[in-house]
Amino acid sequence: MRYEGKIYRPPSEADAYILQATIGCSWNHCTYCDMYREKKYRVRDLDETLLDVRAAGAALGREVEKVFVADGDALGMDLDHWEAILAACRDAFPRLRRVSAYATAMNLNEKSVEELERLRHLGLTQLYIGPESGDDVTSKRIAKGATFAEHAEAGRRARAAGIPLSAIFLLGVGGLERSREHAEQSAALITEMDPAFVSMLTLTVVPGTPLAKLEASDRFELPTVAQMLGELRVMVSQARPTDALFRTNHASNYLPLAGRLPADRERIVATIDRALSGELKLRPEWARGL
Repeated sequence: MRYEGKIYRPPSEADAYILQATIGCSWNHCTYCDMYREKKYRVRDLDETLLDVRAAGAALGREVEKVFVADGDALGMDLDHWEAILAACRDAFPRLRRVSAYATAMNLNEKSVEELERLRHLGLTQLYIGPESGDDVTSKRIAKGATFAEHAEAGRRARAAGIPLSAIFLLGVGGLERSREHAEQSAALITEMDPAFVSMLTLTVVPGTPLAKLEASDRFELPTVAQMLGELRVMVSQARPTDALFRTNHASNYLPLAGRLPADRERIVATIDRALSGELKLRPEWARGL
């Protein structure tokens, strides 16, 4: 099992075997992100990847129930790669129940619903996608690479193919100037995408990123903690997914929350209000992370 550079995975994949089938991110332009900047994107040689799967199977075998296929947007691999990888995972891990990966709106929309259905039948059971914002002005400023409409279409395709989608939004990414628009349009995009899972992260301006340079030149101002909690409140209050598991369990967040939307909306909003009033303690800065 070989890994190149830093490896990232969602919090819910903490107990998954991570298979690095691609290196880096095929987009890699987002202004706030430094996760893959030291890597040049490529799809790993398929034989190498399959060797890693077999080695993991020999070492771990029945212990593996989940596989997360890395790096940044592994869904971009062609179907031949995916079919071979999914077949190898089924053979290597007899107790396998989930295979997941990061995706972008671009590589989701490049695949037909029929191709996505094929991947689901072969065992790809969850995708993580990060629109970060539903506000097209914000999306353009952070160089996200896809619009509200393109993310909504990606959500439609995933639903039509029966692949549960986990949508990730980033508190504060609109800056102080677009805070309200970012919150309201993100809520609207959650409604349109109708994902099975919704999670929030809180922006940290990472040194060396283009966003850090904008902040240093006073062209970007991060909202206050209270204002970002206000964004969270707007998103929870206004989003209308059919039935989504909602979480803010990422280490970047000041207020860990969990529940279902819409079932637990009132409870979650009330908890946010308690935090805004000072009744609930927030996660201290030293305990936050990326």
